[in-house]
Amino acid sequence: MFTLNINGEDVVSMSDKPLLSFLRDDLRITSVKDGCSEGACGTCTILVDGKAVKACVQKVSKFAGKRILTVEGLSEREKAVYEHCFGEAGAVQCGFCIPGMIMSAKALLDVNSNPTRGDVKKAIKGNICRCTGYKKIEEAILRAADYFRDNLEIPSSPSELKLAQKFKRIDAAEKVNGTGVFVDDLVLPDMIYAKAVRSKYPRAVVEKIDISKAEAHPDCVKILLAKDVPNNLIGHAKQDWDVMIPQGGTTRYVGDSLALVATYHKDKLDEVCRLVEIDYTELEPITCPTDALKADAPLIHADGNVMSRASLQRGNADEAIKNSKYVVTRKYKTPFQEHGFLEPECAIALPEGEDGIFLYSGAQSVYDEQREIAMMLKIPVEKVHCRTQLVGGGFGGKEDMSVQHHAALMAWHTQKPVKVKFSRQESLDYHTKRHAMELEFTTACDENGYLTGMKGVIIADTGAYASLGGPVLHRACTHAAGPYNYQNIDIFGMSVYTNNVVGGAFRGFGVTQSCFATENNINLLAEMVGISPWEMRYRNAIRPGQILPNGQAADESVAMAECLEAVKDIYESHPYAGIAIGFKNSGTGVGKKDIGRCILSIEEGKVHIRTSAACMGQGIGTMCATVLCQTTGIDPALIVHERADTVRTPNSGTSTASRQTVVTGEAVRRVSEKLKAELDQGLTLADLEGKEFYGEYSAKTDPMGAVKENPISHVSYSYGAQVVILNEEGKINKVVAAFDVGTPVNIQSVEGQIEGGIVMGLGYALSEEFKVEGGYPRTKLGTLGLMRATEVPDLEVILVQGKGKIPETYGAKGVGELCLIPTAPACSHAYYRLDGKFRAQLPLRDTFYKKLSTKGTGRK
Repeated sequence: MFTLNINGEDVVSMSDKPLLSFLRDDLRITSVKDGCSEGACGTCTILVDGKAVKACVQKVSKFAGKRILTVEGLSEREKAVYEHCFGEAGAVQCGFCIPGMIMSAKALLDVNSNPTRGDVKKAIKGNICRCTGYKKIEEAILRAADYFRDNLEIPSSPSELKLAQKFKRIDAAEKVNGTGVFVDDLVLPDMIYAKAVRSKYPRAVVEKIDISKAEAHPDCVKILLAKDVPNNLIGHAKQDWDVMIPQGGTTRYVGDSLALVATYHKDKLDEVCRLVEIDYTELEPITCPTDALKADAPLIHADGNVMSRASLQRGNADEAIKNSKYVVTRKYKTPFQEHGFLEPECAIALPEGEDGIFLYSGAQSVYDEQREIAMMLKIPVEKVHCRTQLVGGGFGGKEDMSVQHHAALMAWHTQKPVKVKFSRQESLDYHTKRHAMELEFTTACDENGYLTGMKGVIIADTGAYASLGGPVLHRACTHAAGPYNYQNIDIFGMSVYTNNVVGGAFRGFGVTQSCFATENNINLLAEMVGISPWEMRYRNAIRPGQILPNGQAADESVAMAECLEAVKDIYESHPYAGIAIGFKNSGTGVGKKDIGRCILSIEEGKVHIRTSAACMGQGIGTMCATVLCQTTGIDPALIVHERADTVRTPNSGTSTASRQTVVTGEAVRRVSEKLKAELDQGLTLADLEGKEFYGEYSAKTDPMGAVKENPISHVSYSYGAQVVILNEEGKINKVVAAFDVGTPVNIQSVEGQIEGGIVMGLGYALSEEFKVEGGYPRTKLGTLGLMRATEVPDLEVILVQGKGKIPETYGAKGVGELCLIPTAPACSHAYYRLDGKFRAQLPLRDTFYKKLSTKGTGRK
């Protein structure tokens, strides 16, 4: 028995369990999050006798007699100040890390009422944020110090909301004070727990699965095998992913599930899983796409090892290159990248109605979950009811089924509520990653530096299953030649199956990889021509009325040249500055269905915004509310933004492809016009009680390879330029980013998205390394290389707008993916200017962040 004082009250633990488990499971203090269980992420940070401590790594006995404080125990004044300052600064995105950040902030501010930014960085060094890039969190803590020190009064919320202004996001308070509910915060009556037994080998024949010993365990509820799945093949775009590998089948990666175990108590899951006995015949895995393409390579899937192909041809690239003054050909290699979202995957499924399933999840599309679960169970889609909770980060990594289908399958068989949750290590090992790619690009220009043509070959490692490998390859190809004005293009790509982890959607979606290759080639051409890399880009930058390499005409909103003008001085004034530019589509594009939908319903005097567009931190609710208020002029206090739910909210597609601001935002604008028409007639919300309004917008585009002079590949594009500045040691002092994202919806959100993307891009370029050896992931969260606040340089964001606007959503364009696309090539260029070494592989080697060694790499 152990007595602890928690939030001012004495409580007793009857067993010596991890403190985090006691707080969350026994006391239901859910602001304290389980992000890693290894002391790396800081989401479980609490105060113990005034000191910041991580609750996951020590047991209750260590804290007997100690005073423990969580966000729930803060005074009302403290809660109000942190809610205001974090909201006002734009410090909250997905929110999963924020309560831990608050506790680290309090530990600092209780002893230092006037901290410097350096003090704040040190205070939150143990807390990872993958969304914000830390800058706005630091600003929030500095602002909170002012409020506490000077006893400032918190201003009232404004009653007017427009685009391009600063406004506290509508979900900030619940994410700061810990009342917002993530899936793992839910506990349902009679809930059981399930977990998959995964393959021991990347590639092996499963000779026998014996579950008899596991079934005999007193805590075992049920064990399911492949034969218990009505339809064992699912998949996001291509149905090639086994729910479970059957006895006699062959595994394709270490994440393959062989059995699904359910227990009454979650702490017994691993024990029962270990009792499942599996006999394998181990096979040699295929871990390189070029090996998978060999004539004698074994087939990973029955339809071959090439998962998809893509090509883009315009003009005559061979002829243009042959007749060009300068030509550069280089090979590049980009690695897998881990998303690093702070909330590990979790889902809860339970029976609903007659033969139905209800699912709580934290994913990027409730309708995709509904479709795949219905497909798996062979039931009508309307029998599957999916509702999202708060989503603790996604970045593309929560598009595929990970735990949702297993929770649904076990609930279907047991008729009980079932929770399935990945540990952090399971999340690292099993969910999709950024595609590793090998690229060979040839780029040519004339004697004046004007681009004439390019050829490219892209080989992507899609791993064991298709996931989003096809669309990722398309984006890599449609954007491969860069945001420039030339049209002799020949790009061919293949996405190839291997026995590695699965390549899937990731912020940047293929463009990150091809941009790295093209921008490095541009630097080499500039050197050959004898002009600066800035000038090379400025001469060729796409301008309104010109034609992009993919054939699409640039509209009047394009401000690529203006972005370059905005960074010219900062680039030219530093000897070790690197520059790169990039562009990224908004919307699914290439002829695919791309529809945004929204219902406005008037309920109890408030306007409910109902759309399934998922928010994983980017601020969908605030975007929708802003568009609604811009259109109607109503008070934002009268708005309720509902979470995605397949019964309540119409299908607005996946939160991917930087599409929701343009596509769903336009649907909200259109439906808001209908509400405005009623209000303009003198009706009040009270008069409209119970009424619903519906709006939708469908983005029309042309498929890849469309035989048109100027096909519309994507409904719009955002553009950006980045400058990375090194000191003489090779450490980054500053990053300046100028971005054309059209009309900014919310200033804090746009800046925060860009800052977070830059830091993610810096990690991709310099410090992060998701190692896969022989098909086995070899990385822990603490060794992944995610940047912490003390490692992040000064960040400056410049928002640029063109002379025109796209017609959708008041001219707003997507920003979520673009922000990290130019970062890696800007870093490689900066190092090239520093030491003259041309680096064609990520992460960049022999830098301040990764030194060369005989044993591989290590962070300095």
